Amino acid sequence: MTDMNAWNQSIIDEFRSNAGVVGGPFEGAQVTLIHHTGAKTGTVRVNPLCCTVDNGDVVIIASKGGAPTDPHWYLNLKANPTCTVELGTETFEATAVEAEGADRDALYAAQAAVLPQFNDYVVGAGDRVIPVLRLKRK
Repeated sequence: MTDMNAWNQSIIDEFRSNAGVVGGPFEGAQVTLIHHTGAKTGTVRVNPLCCTVDNGDVVIIASKGGAPTDPHWYLNLKANPTCTVELGTETFEATAVEAEGADRDALYAAQAAVLPQFNDYVVGAGDRVIPVLRLKRK
């Protein structure tokens, strides 16, 4: 298990032990767990992500901490948009739909208002437009 896998697992464990509430760098932020299917492997993986909620949709951002490349979970959701979402104590099936244009910009700004580091991620991402996804309940 890599250090990132171990770090993610510790967040997942804390999330599940505390009805979806986590501390540390995510204290005060809403966090969700996204179960997604690997585009190449077909393996189901779980990633903890900061999120917002907009009109009933869970909104996640593929920032990868401002890296110039997209995170693997985003590529997996593009290939296999059906996913399972854990939000607080609720678990439900959803379909990932990429937000575009003004909708994408407004959703990104809403998350950056809660977590200002998302403003810095835009700089680090360079020419990459950071994707924003709506997870629509099935």
